[in-house]
Amino acid sequence: MNKYVCILITCLFGSSVWLTAASNQPPNVVIIYGDDVGYGDVGAYGSTMIPTPNIDQLAQEGLRFTDGHCAAATCTPSRYSLLTGVHGFRHGVAILPPNAPLSIPTDILTLPKLFKQAGYETAVIGKWHLGIGAEGTPVDWNGAVKPGPLELGFDHSFLLPSTNDRVPCVYLDGHYVLNLDPENPLYVGKSPREVNRPGSTRYPDGRKDKAAMTYYRSTHGHNNSVINGIGRIGFMAGGKAALWDDETMADVFVDQAKQYIAAHKDQPFFLYFASQDVHVPRAPHPRFQGKTELGYRGDAMVQFDWTTGEIMKALEAHGLSENTIVIFSSDNGPVYDDGYADGTRINKSLGELDRGHDGSGVYRGGKYQIYEGGTRVPFIVRWPARIQPGSSDALVNQIDLIASFAALLGLDLAEDAAPDSRNTLDAFLGKDTQGLPFMLEEAPNDARALRVGQWKYITATAKSWVGPAEPERLYNLADDPSEQNNLVSTHPEKARAMALQLQELMAADGLRQ
Repeated sequence: MNKYVCILITCLFGSSVWLTAASNQPPNVVIIYGDDVGYGDVGAYGSTMIPTPNIDQLAQEGLRFTDGHCAAATCTPSRYSLLTGVHGFRHGVAILPPNAPLSIPTDILTLPKLFKQAGYETAVIGKWHLGIGAEGTPVDWNGAVKPGPLELGFDHSFLLPSTNDRVPCVYLDGHYVLNLDPENPLYVGKSPREVNRPGSTRYPDGRKDKAAMTYYRSTHGHNNSVINGIGRIGFMAGGKAALWDDETMADVFVDQAKQYIAAHKDQPFFLYFASQDVHVPRAPHPRFQGKTELGYRGDAMVQFDWTTGEIMKALEAHGLSENTIVIFSSDNGPVYDDGYADGTRINKSLGELDRGHDGSGVYRGGKYQIYEGGTRVPFIVRWPARIQPGSSDALVNQIDLIASFAALLGLDLAEDAAPDSRNTLDAFLGKDTQGLPFMLEEAPNDARALRVGQWKYITATAKSWVGPAEPERLYNLADDPSEQNNLVSTHPEKARAMALQLQELMAADGLRQ
């Protein structure tokens, strides 16, 4: 680090809580973010059918939260909330299609911008799925692809630009598609007609050419352009030299993370590492295939465990392990087949388990659902310099990381910055065993829930493709963690009070107001 920057940070934050006797540097921060990884997919949280020794070691060396949550039961809103401190429903943020514009305004505070205020270098590596480009302007994948992460405060960006079941199936390095051949330009659209341009490679349409899906078959929209024998959502043409290899994706992201850590070992950095595992289409490297009895989903989880271990080894190799905060979590709860015949099997007699494995643990539901299994996810915080290993029942949420890191670094948040993010630093450090006094949860189809202690109130929801219409619900999670006994009729006053509180919180400008 430049000595003048060091002096500036010491002057500004010399009394901040991150200073330790062992170091006068602020901690590095690494977020290892899983995709569709459920509470029960990790050994430290009760999994018996998926070996996760590296994540389990992280849990043994850190603080394992038993009531840790993402902000939403689907991917894009959770990632939006993590990086902005704003609930996705306030701005209509939902799961994004291919070619969606950037969903985060470039003029608001973000987590990487916060770290940059404190003199950090910042990076995002892995899955993005928050949109790229400007509203109303088609993305030119053959030129500078922006605005994106670099306009939101990240100094370095290496991306899976959307998600691995969507086109374009290429890596985005900074503003440019990696290895793109200008003689074979890349086009992305919603129909074959939009993308079929002279001189660009055409890919099979899985709806018409099912035999092209040689890796495994896929359905309900995951069968448009077939890339690497796998059907995708959306259509693309061209970019053949730039195509990713699904089976080596974890290796590519790990190599990028190792390079970044090595290059920035002498200065404080923030690394947001967003894995594609265990999202569909699951295509773990052959060295992980067959490591479980749960098909590619279980094997992909083993691969994600390896990924976690490699990042931890890289930190250790550069002497960074002691003063690096590592946060391990997931963007939402588990989902099983989800459109691809990848070997994941659902046994209805076991309550929609995968051959006896329940990715949500004892909790009901999973991805797309407002029940606890949709947002209660593995949540581990490791910082050997400051956090005592153990387990915490404190109620915590990823949306509160911005306010909590602001407190850690001695920075003040503007009144309109990250309005839904609250300072729960003491809970993250293991000093507060209660955590949040209340918390919002969201899922598709306007499903909303309020947690107050162990009480949970869920609004009435309309019928959706993941379930039937349901009335309002009230659960006492202390007695009923699986949300089986609706107490609205026996506790009507509690239900009315929580319904009113939820309505007021949703209508407010933010939870800090």
